[in-house]
Amino acid sequence: MDQITVADAVTAFAPWLEPTVAELDAVEAEMPAIRADVELLDAQLITLDRTPTELDERRIRRARRRVLAARRDLVNHTTTGIELPEVGA
Repeated sequence: MDQITVADAVTAFAPWLEPTVAELDAVEAEMPAIRADVELLDAQLITLDRTPTELDERRIRRARRRVLAARRDLVNHTTTGIELPEVGA
C-alpha cells in the first residue's frame, strides 16, 4: 500500500487550483457589488433582534440603492465594447 503524505496531497493539486489572471480580474471587477451586498446584509442583520427604527430603515434603503447602483455599474462595465446587432429593415 502506498503512503501519501500531506505535502504530496497539497502539491498534487497546486498548479490547477490557483485562479487565473482573468478570474482574479473578474472578482476585482465585482468587488464594488460584493461590498454593497455586504453593507445591505449588515444593515438588515442589525434589525433582526429589534424593531427597526427610522434610522435603520433609512440605512437599509441607502444600502439597497448602493446595491442597485453597483450592479448597474457592473453590467454597464461588462457590456461596454460589445456591439449589438441593428434591429430593423
